[in-house]
Amino acid sequence: MAKLKHVGIATRDPDTAVKFFTDVLDWKIAGKIDSRNATGYYVSDGNMNIALLKFKNAPAAGGEYGLEYTGLHHLGFQVEDLEESAEKFAAAGFEARHDINIAQGLGANPHKDNAEYKYAGPDGVIVDVSERGWVGTGSFVERTEDS
Repeated sequence: MAKLKHVGIATRDPDTAVKFFTDVLDWKIAGKIDSRNATGYYVSDGNMNIALLKFKNAPAAGGEYGLEYTGLHHLGFQVEDLEESAEKFAAAGFEARHDINIAQGLGANPHKDNAEYKYAGPDGVIVDVSERGWVGTGSFVERTEDS
């Protein structure tokens, strides 16, 4: 069974957004993001991870969103088997978002990119799946030299 462990929120101001989660909700900063695709933060309550993302390039955000979009961007589910999940997505008619996966470099190095992969979901919501999970969640699997 896939478990919801991650939500991506696009924001123009990650520094203000993170204060809401830390100051109002008492969540903890689980990590800082500064990649070629986005800046921002991972925040967590110990069970869920939320990425607060200011995208640096439109392809990484997805063509339907672009750089000016703010709000819910994607939902992330931790799964036991990425290949099995890919088969289920395809069988249900939800295709891989190759445009975003390529722009973000996802799938090329599962150990580096959190073994996550993005798909089209219902009603245009992007769905992210990962075997390892996300930093700050109780089920996150740290990357080691062997994994």
